[in-house]
Amino acid sequence: MSCLTQNLREVMKALSSVGSFDRVLQKVTLVSAVPGKVVCEMKVEEEHINKMGTLHGGLTATLVDNISTMALLCTERGAAGVSVDMSISYMSPAKLGEDVMITAHVLKQGKTLAFASVELTNKATGELIAQGKHTKHLGNRTVA
Repeated sequence: MSCLTQNLREVMKALSSVGSFDRVLQKVTLVSAVPGKVVCEMKVEEEHINKMGTLHGGLTATLVDNISTMALLCTERGAAGVSVDMSISYMSPAKLGEDVMITAHVLKQGKTLAFASVELTNKATGELIAQGKHTKHLGNRTVA
């Protein structure tokens, strides 16, 4: 396991244990982390579904937010930033008991903004469940 993967695993554990909304990360397993890319997986459980028995759209948005932030932490700058814009396209349902792969890529980081994309896919079939785009403000970068 790479040092980056181990460090990110520790960050995810710390975030999920503070009792805030990020506790959703308790159910997410980090598969791999390389600079600008993070891959995770999660089994859809009872607490994750809507009344139709499929992965809730709000949880999907939370996963896009959290996992894209993890990818930003895996860059040289290592800044989490704050959300400016996020959009999600929902393609197909993820049902109770299915395993979902969540792959986040940092597309670009500028002086103050970062852009990431996230895909949720069915682990067994490879079918695209949802695709998200996330823009984050990183603050003003100071140059030494």
